[in-house]
Amino acid sequence: MAQTVTPPRGMRDFLPAEKARREHALSVIRGVYATHGFDEIETPVMEDSSRLHAGLGGDNEKLAFAVMKRGITPDDLAAAATSGDALSLADLGLRYDLTVPLARFYATHRAALPPVFRAIQIAPVWRAERPQKGRYRQFVQCDIDIIGEAGPLAELELLTATVATLDALGLEGCRIRLNDRRILAGILGSWGVPDDLRERALITIDKLDKIGPDGVAAELATIGVDRAGVADELRQLAAAGWHLADDLSDVPAWLDLDAFHDLVALRDALPGTPVDFDPTLVRGMGYYTGTIFEIAHPDHGYSLGGGGRYDHMIGRFLGQEVPACGFSIGFERIVDLLAVRDEGRPRSVVLVHDSDVAPGELLTLKHELVASGTRVRFERRVKNLRGLLDRVSADGFDAWAPVTTETTDAASLEFRELGA
Repeated sequence: MAQTVTPPRGMRDFLPAEKARREHALSVIRGVYATHGFDEIETPVMEDSSRLHAGLGGDNEKLAFAVMKRGITPDDLAAAATSGDALSLADLGLRYDLTVPLARFYATHRAALPPVFRAIQIAPVWRAERPQKGRYRQFVQCDIDIIGEAGPLAELELLTATVATLDALGLEGCRIRLNDRRILAGILGSWGVPDDLRERALITIDKLDKIGPDGVAAELATIGVDRAGVADELRQLAAAGWHLADDLSDVPAWLDLDAFHDLVALRDALPGTPVDFDPTLVRGMGYYTGTIFEIAHPDHGYSLGGGGRYDHMIGRFLGQEVPACGFSIGFERIVDLLAVRDEGRPRSVVLVHDSDVAPGELLTLKHELVASGTRVRFERRVKNLRGLLDRVSADGFDAWAPVTTETTDAASLEFRELGA
């Protein structure tokens, strides 16, 4: 019995029409990013395992695919089994995001880069996720980052370019959620969370949208943050907004006013952009140091992208601090939300030819049409012509024309619209 042949679990094949749809969206994203002054780079799909497991990636480090060393011996396997350290068998790993590779890239090439470097990275990443709707083990990230700019201009450029990209894609109704890691530190401090538990506590709070305040409180208790009233405080935090500092005599004890005023300044510098303050926004990556942001959509309970400031990461590789900030669009989540757009696409036609038409004649017709900017495909005439035309229409072709031995040139072709 023949076996079902499928891609690896959590990974996908893309048929031509879907691939074309994805590439159109990617071309729009690249175009807007470039217009805003960003330059595209490329990094390897693998990085040193030690870099991918340097304590910067939060829970994503646990999801990294490891690449085993060459020439592993039975003794190596036995030693790894005894120590329980499976990573001792790996020296490389597939990247789980594009930020760690960018930090390494900058440390490698800093001398050849401008003082303030604006980077585009659009590429696949890999995580050993449990596959489910909207979560894959291989997916594309679309990142823009600014390295070397310590002031708020970096955040403003990233937010402006991202909003412009969403507009160009025709994705309406999006809002930007803002927070700052200093505010989160204030919340944890008001709860008495010790320093050694703070990153684990933030990873748990990041699950608020998924498991709710009671679930977060219960999970915090299991890691040692057992404080009465946490669930109720989380509900109050979720309802907080820009009004918090309206009355300076009644500012919450957990609110870092410097950080909050920085966020207000960002909001005020983006007139017309819907920006919300959300003190429960975490962004689970351990490398964020200041401002953090996400794209929210009213029809979807998950973010469509996000990012923030990560001023200490590059210093881990370079040996000196360099300010950095980035924003990533969740490409896999937004591409299915986009309406199909035909503008700018070349006319696509199918030449349905009889079997006795000479190949050289077909190529002459094709050359004439391609020279005029038309996309051309050959299809041999079959008995089930309707089935053939339905298939090429589904592939995105606009029209077809029959070709016989009596066809003389492209001008003599009689095109008939598809999908009419």
